[in-house]
Amino acid sequence: MKRTPAPRQDVCIVGAGPAGALVAHRLASVGHDVVVLEAGPRFDFEDRPERMERSIRPGHEDLSVWGMGGERDEFSTAGEQFYPLNTARVKGVGGSTLHWQGMVMRLHESDFAGRLPNDDPPWPISYEELRPYYAEVESAFGVAGASDNPFAPPREDPHPMPAFEPSYSDSLFAPACERLGITTHSVPNARNSEGYDDRSACVGYGTCQPVCPSGAKYSADNHIEKAEDEGARVIDRAPVQRLATGDDGDRIESAVYATPEGTEHRQTAREFVLAAGGIEIPRLLLLSRSTQYPDGLANTSGAVGRYFMEHLFAGAGGTIDQETRQNHVGFITSESHQFYDDPGQSLTRDGETILPAAAGPLSPIKLEFLNYAGPSPVEMALDAEEWGDALLSDIRSAYGNNIAMGGLVGQPPRRENRVTLDGATTDDHGNPVPEIHWSWGPRVRQTIARANEIQHAVLGELGTEIAWTAGPASTGPAYHHMGTTRMGTDPTESVVDPTLRTHDLANCWIASSSVFPTAGSMNPTLTIGALALRCADELDERL
Repeated sequence: MKRTPAPRQDVCIVGAGPAGALVAHRLASVGHDVVVLEAGPRFDFEDRPERMERSIRPGHEDLSVWGMGGERDEFSTAGEQFYPLNTARVKGVGGSTLHWQGMVMRLHESDFAGRLPNDDPPWPISYEELRPYYAEVESAFGVAGASDNPFAPPREDPHPMPAFEPSYSDSLFAPACERLGITTHSVPNARNSEGYDDRSACVGYGTCQPVCPSGAKYSADNHIEKAEDEGARVIDRAPVQRLATGDDGDRIESAVYATPEGTEHRQTAREFVLAAGGIEIPRLLLLSRSTQYPDGLANTSGAVGRYFMEHLFAGAGGTIDQETRQNHVGFITSESHQFYDDPGQSLTRDGETILPAAAGPLSPIKLEFLNYAGPSPVEMALDAEEWGDALLSDIRSAYGNNIAMGGLVGQPPRRENRVTLDGATTDDHGNPVPEIHWSWGPRVRQTIARANEIQHAVLGELGTEIAWTAGPASTGPAYHHMGTTRMGTDPTESVVDPTLRTHDLANCWIASSSVFPTAGSMNPTLTIGALALRCADELDERL
């Protein structure tokens, strides 16, 4: 495709994931000139079945499904914990929504208000301010849900589509949870339970991660196509190398990007929106340092790259003496937010305390019931050394009665967790790669341990022979990058203001989970989308 720059645009957006796609569509649809620069390629929809097959066959690395890895995607890690960055992202039109799980819940009001006694800071905007944008993005994505969560914040209308029916294994969990006083409810999913927005209903491939071949699960390339229909121009394989400011230093003049042939171009615009995710946005700002900005752009606070946050996985599973129909559904249909605002509450059965209350600072806990527990028969067959009747016997004895629970625990913001530049390692354009400094801290470990106690109590109620636990010493991230360009009202402590415009630069906006002041424990994409639409409205007024 032609990758030369467009004439000076109203808005230049860096990144074609969900935030960039929504901003591009909103602004193009009201008549603004918009160009989107995306580091990765376009992926043909028709190739998705082949990508699905590649993901379930042996001999292929997970990263190869969406072309990740190699010199382009080099990174390094430091600190207490290794961070597997490339597992968490896709570079290309659609971004990480090409392989995301698709769970879309709103943050709780307590997340915005600040959380005591943990001293988590409040957001500079309230749930009520974001509430109409949550509704808009649910319609934009196409969300299936039952609106039956008694712990969720208030909402104005039902979800756009009816919820998916609970999986069979959910029906096994439900009575056990009821006996322990745990309330379960449906999961809002950004996948079609019926035809919606010219996309089919889910047809049950069960390979939602890493690829949905039918397109029933939302991906941001949908809104990129809508933006292009409204006149936006999208340039793929155009990684932005740096942002250049004018002589006065308070505005960005151009985004300098490279083409696959190695040519550099400058895209000029009135306004710039950074929507490349919680790692690449701080990296780009740090790469854009100059004599005028020796510490990087938008970084007079020193907060660019700092307060990197993640969600940690807590889980446990094993086997029970009955069929669970595992792997019949490729996504989660039931969960519980009962321990979100009160993670230390006790569990009782028939008036007897099964799990005492927990004291001390704990993060919110979001519990999930995993209906894809244990290996799939395809996976077992492909990895087996036996054939014929012996293989069939092994599969019958090891498959069909696995059951498991999962959950998310959010990290508090810690200044020492950060993204910096690793000058010793460079990418395919000679730029320093991102280096992630990551540690967990005591509150995360305590909360994961508490989540495991709750999960063991429920699994014990089912008579489960517990075979594994993903706990404080043996777990990892949910791949939700947050916090590296945090939002706030104090320019000495934050990077963007409540409208998402940077404090330092008059025409630079950031639409990303990188602006989250705190992590909560909810999957972040719905909030990313809501903030992106709010940012687009602010930009529209300004333009």
